[in-house]
Amino acid sequence: MMRQSFLRKKTAADGILAALLLIGTLSCGGSGKRTFVNPVLPGFYPDPSICRVGDDYYMVNSSFEYFPGVPVSHSRDLVNWRLVGYCLTRPSQLPLAKVPASGGIYAPTIRYHEGLFYMVTTNVSAGGNFYVTAKDPAGPWSEPVWLDKEGMDPSLLFDDDGTVYYTRHVGGGDGYIGQTTLDLASGKLKGELKNVWAGTGGQWAEGPHLYKVNGRYYLLISEGGTSYDHCLTVASADSPWGPFTSDPSNPILTHRDLPDDSLQALGHADWVETPDGWWLVCLGIRPQGGRFHHMGRETFLAPFRFDDNGWPVVNGNGRLRTVMPAPELPEHVWPKPEVRDDFIGDGLALEWNYLRNPAEADYSLTERPGFLRLWGSGVKLTDRDSPTFVGRRQTDFNCRVSTLLDFNPEREGDEAGLVVRQTDKYHFETGLVLKKGKRTAFLRRVIDGGVSGPVVTEEIPEGPVTLTVEATPLSYRFSVTPASGSPVRLGEALTRDLSVERIGFKDGMCFTGAYFGLYATGNGRRASAPADFDWMEIQPAQ
Repeated sequence: MMRQSFLRKKTAADGILAALLLIGTLSCGGSGKRTFVNPVLPGFYPDPSICRVGDDYYMVNSSFEYFPGVPVSHSRDLVNWRLVGYCLTRPSQLPLAKVPASGGIYAPTIRYHEGLFYMVTTNVSAGGNFYVTAKDPAGPWSEPVWLDKEGMDPSLLFDDDGTVYYTRHVGGGDGYIGQTTLDLASGKLKGELKNVWAGTGGQWAEGPHLYKVNGRYYLLISEGGTSYDHCLTVASADSPWGPFTSDPSNPILTHRDLPDDSLQALGHADWVETPDGWWLVCLGIRPQGGRFHHMGRETFLAPFRFDDNGWPVVNGNGRLRTVMPAPELPEHVWPKPEVRDDFIGDGLALEWNYLRNPAEADYSLTERPGFLRLWGSGVKLTDRDSPTFVGRRQTDFNCRVSTLLDFNPEREGDEAGLVVRQTDKYHFETGLVLKKGKRTAFLRRVIDGGVSGPVVTEEIPEGPVTLTVEATPLSYRFSVTPASGSPVRLGEALTRDLSVERIGFKDGMCFTGAYFGLYATGNGRRASAPADFDWMEIQPAQ
């Protein structure tokens, strides 16, 4: 049985055996100046928020229906990041029972004040806005302090005089930025939220962060909705209550007028001051094959400076590039996460997530040492519930994903395998199932909650099988390799069928990104035999 945290810490041996993470830092011509590659956190890492403590930088991102919630990443140079933990690791902090796809946790903010880290966020499906605290950003974090139930995207500013300002989105697409103060001693808000700014007229004035720089207050927000019209706008005032004056150059960052650019939907940013000046992290997408993105909203990095009038200028022209000059900070490259997980230890590696709050009895690393054992429950991957599933973000367009599965289904309909998941109603499944008394490999494309096209099947002899997904920017190719035999190709699926643009509002709104997951199900009842996974490997293409 895996312990309740479901996580294991990286060991010193992991770091020694891992290769250095070199992707993201390049040599720039003959100038000697380092460059980096955007995004700095590829894959499903939206709504970034950042804080600095000495020479260390910590970042959090939205996690929606996945558990544990709110990943925490650590960097010392803003370019190379490593996952160190999660803010929400207990169901008491993060109730996710039956939340819809893209429900759950929205837009966290991380701040540091007098020896304590604060993370404030919204559970849009259960309870509203709250904050948790920790002395170590890797955790453990406290139980939630609940604030208010309406709105989303909360943020905190700890002012010089001890006042703590609480700022968040109010209303819907035509809403505004509201603000009040927070009493840390009681954990209570003081009074009603005051409308401090409604933006420049774009839809969804959201994602606010209030800053104090050189005695002046700046309010940074996003407008246009978190899609192709997304942009950053800013206003400033002498008082945190305003009146706020809009930057005449707004928006300060957008690609909405560059429809053919490889980077789109830039917005929802947070600032940090460094020894190399000011930098921001923001979200963005990288569409493939037209306007289709399936890996989710990712985290990008850009410098900015304050001009002679005190307004922020992002990267000199309000644009981002894929390759950019790196911050002039001491380079610090972390050990790279291992390509292959052999499921050795008392808990899963930090990179693994569950769907909603997992049923602990369905998972084990000890019943068969060296294997991840999954007991298929009656919950299916198409249910708005907690299927037996563990997954990792897709972070490379081109990669090869494989797992060795030892599974002998004993009852008709019992199945286990590998899934490429976007939502409950949009995913591709491949694995083994007992069909008409025969152990059969299959490929099933689930689109809009139903099976799209024929289910490809192939009778498979006894013994373990290797399931493989080969990902390219436009497709996934699926195959199965029996213990004694050659690979059998099962078919192909299009990445665009898992894109946010393809899903639209058919499954709610899709704010997440593609996951590679391992799963087991009894398709309506508990499976009569476990599924044992010996290892899983995600190998980026060379």
